[in-house]
Parts: sequence; structure tokens; C-alpha cells
Amino acid sequence: METASKIKADDPVQILFVDDEKGVLQSLRRLFIDENYEVLLANSGEEALEILKYHFNVGVIVSDQRMPGMTGVDFLKRAKQIAPDSLRILLTGYADINAVVDAINKGGAYRYITKPWKDDDLIQTVREAEKYYSLSRRNRELQTVVEKQNAELKHWNSELEYMVQEQTLELQKNNKILEDLNVSLKRNFKNTIIVFSSLLELRDKKMINHSKNIAEISVKIARAMKLPGIDQEAITVSSLLHDIGKIGIPDIMLLKEFEEMDDREKKEYMLHPVRGQAAIDSVPTLRKAGILIRHHHEWFNGEGFPDSLAGEGIPLGSRVIAAADYFERTIRKMETDNDAAVALSHVKESIGSRIDPQIYPYLESAVHEMYAKMRANAGMAEKELSVNDIREGMLISRDVKSGTGVNLLARGTVLDTINIEAIRRYYELDPSTGGIFVVEEQE
Repeated sequence: METASKIKADDPVQILFVDDEKGVLQSLRRLFIDENYEVLLANSGEEALEILKYHFNVGVIVSDQRMPGMTGVDFLKRAKQIAPDSLRILLTGYADINAVVDAINKGGAYRYITKPWKDDDLIQTVREAEKYYSLSRRNRELQTVVEKQNAELKHWNSELEYMVQEQTLELQKNNKILEDLNVSLKRNFKNTIIVFSSLLELRDKKMINHSKNIAEISVKIARAMKLPGIDQEAITVSSLLHDIGKIGIPDIMLLKEFEEMDDREKKEYMLHPVRGQAAIDSVPTLRKAGILIRHHHEWFNGEGFPDSLAGEGIPLGSRVIAAADYFERTIRKMETDNDAAVALSHVKESIGSRIDPQIYPYLESAVHEMYAKMRANAGMAEKELSVNDIREGMLISRDVKSGTGVNLLARGTVLDTINIEAIRRYYELDPSTGGIFVVEEQE
């Protein structure tokens, strides 16, 4: 027997029409012949219930009320038990107001349409119901993806939770609004932020850890500047999601540097900060972060995009993220991470044009702090170990990835009991052909 789990993302939604008059059913089939649906027909409520037992992608059910045997209301009530996610629509005459009430109260009806119906109204109602059903189905699919990535989320959650907890004492001294915002971000959006950030970087594999590195540098800058806790939180979130608007950019463009793009590609690329803001604007607690995302490509001299803002007209958080982003992109072009000083010199040349002069000293300090650990490893030797040979206290020298390319741990991470267990679990689920590179003091 077919199961609901066999539904594919590109399978057309099924629309079930139920009426005891075959002529009406054929009229409905013709009415929806040009729509991208799979149309199912049933001559009675009993026949329709049998169809629902073997079809798991019925998104919309349209049933007549007056049918011999089982009425439309009785059918919808039983259909709700078999296919609770389907949107149910009742076709009824003007005099059947009691049936309409019962359809809503007992059958969970989404809408009702009076007979005779207007074709355009019926098509539009079915379209709206199908969109609602498809959105709900996509949300469930996303939830499944989230659940399958619990091991990765556990690592990311601990990092974000650490950043949030570090500010808890300060936030508790502020007013109730700041406390509520912190709790809301931590409880309601933490997982979503981390998932979107990591999934985006999986699409553009050359930018693995890009958002994480920018977030780390930006947060160090914000703390050093003693920005309010609410601003630090917005910078943290917007750093992790700053490139979310690139979801709409063609894959081929992600392989190019901005300078290599033609005019059409550059125009398309420059839309991604606006798309990023729009993507999260419907979430009230993320709107402040959305503003920072929109303006993270603005230049201090006004030559950036998308709005050509200049100087202090650019939000301070956006100026912080812009500096961290430019440094991180610059050092990726270097041969090793030890080229931080060279990357900083390139950034320094852009002070006053691309970079806010007051931000640079904080950027320089944050970079030195972040890369101090790498410089301290100069006297250490790199080894490749199996997953069973890694131990607490070892330092990851290369990114740890699963067999399918999921980034599990970033280089520079010190192994502890929790992330060792997480790596071993993930290697069982998604084995890698290579080992894990660590550094240890030379004997």
C-alpha cells in the first residue's frame, strides 16, 4: 500500500470533487482541466472516503451537500478524520444555512460556495485552498529536515546559546522589553536562524563558515564598542543571516566574484540584501536585523548598494558587519589563515571609502584576538586521525565534514566530550572517506 511518505515535492496536488450527479462532476473536471492539479471524482461520500484511503496528496475536497445516503456535511466530518490536512469546501444552496454551520463546526470546512456557483469564484477559492495546503506541506517538510539535522543543530545551538548567555547578566539589568526580546530570540528563532545560515552555506560550499566567522568578528567589535545588548543581539542574528537573500541568485553566479560579473549579473546580485530583508520582515522581532542585512553592502563614501547610503546614514550595525564581511572575503583569497595581517592591510586601504574609520581599530583588535589561537599553533604538528582516535583537548586544524559535505566542526575548535560524541554519531549516519585533522604539540 502506498504511504504518505512517498509523496514527492513536485507531485501535483490532488483535488477531490464529490457529487451524485455525473454531469456535474464532468463539468468540474473540464473547468479545472488547465489547472496544475490531479482531479479525482467521486459519485458519493462513501466512494470519496475510499479514495481518501489510497490517495495521500488530496489538498482540497469540494463536496456537494445534498447527496443520497451520506450528506456533504456527514462526508466532510469523516473526511476530516482520514485527511485532516486537506482543505474542505461545501457546495450548498442558499436555503441550507444550517448545513453550512454544521460543515464549519463538524466538518472543519474551509469555505462554502453557494449553488449555482460562478466558475471564476470557484477556481479562485480552490487555488487559495491549494496554496494554503501546499504551504502547510512545505512547512512539514522543512520540519522533517530540521529534525534530521539534530546533531548539527546541537553544535550550532550551543554556540548561539553561549553568545546569548554571555549577555544575560547585562540584559537582566535592562528593562522588561530587552528581556522579552532576548527570550523570544533564544526560544523561538534560534534553531531557524542556525538552519538557514548553515543550509545557505551548503549551497555555496566555497563560503563554508563565512557567516559564522563574520558573526564572531562582528560580535567582538560590538562588545568592544560597548553597544547596548539589543544592538549586539541584532548584529549577531543579522551576521548569521546576512546572505540569506542569495537563495534567489542562480548557482552559476555564486561561482563568480562580483568583479567578474557582467552588468546584468551585477544588477541581479545587488538585489540580494533587499531580498534578505524582505525574507525575514514578516517576523517582528527580526525586523531590526533585517535593516542591518539590507545595508551591509553600503560603502562609507556612498558608492555601495542597494540605497547608496553614506557615512552615519548607514546603520552602525551594518557598518560593523560590512567591515567584518570585507575582511573575511579578503582573507579567503589568501593562501593560509596566517595572512590575517595582509588581509587587514587591504581593508585598511579602504578606510574612508568602503570602511567606516571608527570601525577599523575595533576590527583590527577583533581579528588579532580571533587569529591569536592560529598563530600560537606554529610549533605544533598536524595529524590525520580516525574518528575513534580523537581525544578531548585536541585542536581541529581543518573543517570536519560528513560524507555528503555537511560541515560538522570548524577548524580552530577544541574537542570536548560533547562534540566528539556528535562527530562520531554523524560519522555513523553519514560516513566520510577521510580522517579528522588535528594538531598536537611536537615531542
